[in-house]
Amino acid sequence: MIYNSGQDWLQADGKKVLFFGMSGLGKTHVSNMLRASGEWFHYSADYRIGTRYMGEYITDNFKRRAMQDPFLAELLRSDSIYIASNLTFEDLSPLSTYLGKPGNPDLGGLSFAEYQKRQAQHHRAEVAALYDTAHFIDRAKDLYGYSNFVCDSGGSTCEVVDPFNPEDPLLTELAKNHLMVWIEGSSDHEAELVRRFKRAPKPMCYRPEFLKELWQEYLDNHKCAEEEVNPNDFMTFTYARAISQREPRYRAMADNFGIKVSHTDLGKVTAPEGLDELIAATLGNKA
Repeated sequence: MIYNSGQDWLQADGKKVLFFGMSGLGKTHVSNMLRASGEWFHYSADYRIGTRYMGEYITDNFKRRAMQDPFLAELLRSDSIYIASNLTFEDLSPLSTYLGKPGNPDLGGLSFAEYQKRQAQHHRAEVAALYDTAHFIDRAKDLYGYSNFVCDSGGSTCEVVDPFNPEDPLLTELAKNHLMVWIEGSSDHEAELVRRFKRAPKPMCYRPEFLKELWQEYLDNHKCAEEEVNPNDFMTFTYARAISQREPRYRAMADNFGIKVSHTDLGKVTAPEGLDELIAATLGNKA
């Protein structure tokens, strides 16, 4: 780790931290708090994915829909209108909408093959966005004068690495440049995470083998064909299973490359000084 003690963290000229864990546990909330202090650069991996690496896929999907309307199609062909995504740190809906849901096309579902293709695009984009953090650490300092840097990673980070390998190349690179901090949830919080996901789905990336396994399990349990799957029901089923499946992967990331803090303790932090104290104490306990 780049900080081996609480004193290392507290005395650092520039603090570099990467938060990881399930969506909905506070990564973006604490990152926004740090940015609002005026002393931290906030790098959102999901924003980078949706703008730099998948922005063209997203806007092309909008245009594909618009081309089905003769009126809009004519305007698009003549470059009379402009269609773009308004993805923000707080609203990742354009990315979630593009990734879509497999199942019944009458309910907005994609074929499973198309869903797999978009998942693969997201996987490549997430890896690239995480490798980009080193560049943005330098960019934040060079352009804007920020010495402190927070990476707000996606909930799917554990899906694009091998957390059980202490020499995983991406995790090794990230740990070289940041303090890796797992925000650990609790079993009591799982139902709330599922409820939030049903209300406002977040971009999700799953390992191909895990996704295939759950897809087949869903088809077998419901005795239905692909085109009969309820897309929303399948996505909720998959997300709920992912929560428990990801916990040991996050834990291995923390054990091999960083530290963990509880969602409850992080929720009490209201200022950068409080975060400093929490991280310093956690590093002291790990030592």
